[in-house]
Amino acid sequence: MLGLPEAQVRCVALDVGGGFGGKGHVYPEDLLVTFLAHRLGRPVRWIEDRREHLMSATHSRDQWHDVEIGFDDDGHILAIRDDYLVDCGAWNPIGSGVAYNTAVHLTGPYKIENLAASGRIVVTNKVPNAPYRGAGRPEAAFAMERSIDLVARTLGLEPAEIRRRNMIPTEEMPYRVGIPYRDGEPIVYDSGDYPRALQKTLDAIGGVDAFRRRQAEARTDGRYFGLGIGCYIEGTGVGPFESAFVRIDPSGKVYVTCGAAPQGQGMETIFAQIVADLWKVKPEDVVLSFADTASIAIGFGTMASRSTVTAGAAMHQASAKLRDKVFAIAANLLECSPADLELREGGVGVVGVPGATLSLSRIAQASRPGWENPRPPGIEAGLEEIAYWQPPTVTWSYAVHAAIVEVDPDTGRVTLENYAVTHDCGTVVNPMLVEGQIMGGAVQGIGGILGEAIAYDSNGQLLSGSLMDYALPIATDVPPMTLVHQHSPSPLNPLGVKGVGEGGAVAPPAAIANAVCDALAPFGIEINATPIRPEEIVRFLRPR
Repeated sequence: MLGLPEAQVRCVALDVGGGFGGKGHVYPEDLLVTFLAHRLGRPVRWIEDRREHLMSATHSRDQWHDVEIGFDDDGHILAIRDDYLVDCGAWNPIGSGVAYNTAVHLTGPYKIENLAASGRIVVTNKVPNAPYRGAGRPEAAFAMERSIDLVARTLGLEPAEIRRRNMIPTEEMPYRVGIPYRDGEPIVYDSGDYPRALQKTLDAIGGVDAFRRRQAEARTDGRYFGLGIGCYIEGTGVGPFESAFVRIDPSGKVYVTCGAAPQGQGMETIFAQIVADLWKVKPEDVVLSFADTASIAIGFGTMASRSTVTAGAAMHQASAKLRDKVFAIAANLLECSPADLELREGGVGVVGVPGATLSLSRIAQASRPGWENPRPPGIEAGLEEIAYWQPPTVTWSYAVHAAIVEVDPDTGRVTLENYAVTHDCGTVVNPMLVEGQIMGGAVQGIGGILGEAIAYDSNGQLLSGSLMDYALPIATDVPPMTLVHQHSPSPLNPLGVKGVGEGGAVAPPAAIANAVCDALAPFGIEINATPIRPEEIVRFLRPR
């Protein structure tokens, strides 16, 4: 915007914490602050309070779906038509990204032969609508998963069984869906076992049959329990690229920089583990630098459940190129063939000869320029490589969520009693961090179905401008949560990883809405909108 050469601009993305989409695009104020700082020659800072932020930062999830679903007497889904509106607010920050995400994630883990999806983006006088954790996927999952429960209710069949009958069988993986992803490539679910994930989740909450017996007994005492399921698939690790620079210096440390920016996901831990495994060193011997154009000029960034997939693969790619150079220098020093070498314990050694080992520090010293450090012919000085991983298309994570709730018909209060998730993000680098992502996302999803809402009055005035009105979930809202891992490594990247950052937030609204409707089935109530508020339940139950 200012016409400056890139070499005169240094951009450093500090560790500012997760925005979950709110910081995922450029606001006008970002450009204005930059312009003023350049014009005035002094620092300029933008400050806003919480009310101003809730009023003006982008909102999300505002979609209306009109779904038609065709099925046979056994509950096999024959066709789906979904016409939906996306309210983008007063201006559109991101084009059709969210609307397209909704369309391509609509069918979930199910085998749907006939699909028609049509999304329209409409302009209103609200605050602009942009991606928020899940970015169109929670809306698709809600529409699909509520529809499946309505099919089950119509036929008098168990919702879990309807899902089982329609899920893509494992023997058909990889499964070609028949529609393109937003990167233009045909959607192919690369790996997974959806029916097994469903069964594991149901087992984790004690099984459907046991719950139905308990539910029936409780109803005789005037208590209303419900079981709800929410399934989804998620395209992760989207391109177009991510960058990584790997260097080994004479101390033997492995320095790594990349264009992705940490926001609390634990990238420092994850990438230290990945690089340490690649080079057979200790994680503390890996030195990481993120999101600084002084370290690496080009990067794409952290968003869209992509960093471990794309940045991890870029680190693998750069390390593979650098390893060839390291082996060439080591072979020259050890007077052997590079094919006879292996990485081990912070160095390179001859296979089968424990004593014939050179440390990475010694090899790095030998790589330095100068006549005193002879290198093999054709090998340039220095141990450093840069790589740009350009994924062929996305990898496909998936999960099954199940919730058990109790609904108080007098107060409308929904109490989450139990919650279970079976999740597959391919190769798991760090189980603790994966579980943190899933649990954190699930809590956001709980907030989205039981409390959080941007509310306006009839004049367009914001009614939810404080945390007294915008009801975030708190610790007492979170039930016991069982997390089960499945591992279906992706064939689309060298690490076999899939994205995990957004998935936890996708299914809870659908699972909990299904559970509430299951609890209220004796009253014939179906709730197809979020959030579900106690006063609305009471109003539904009030005799007409």
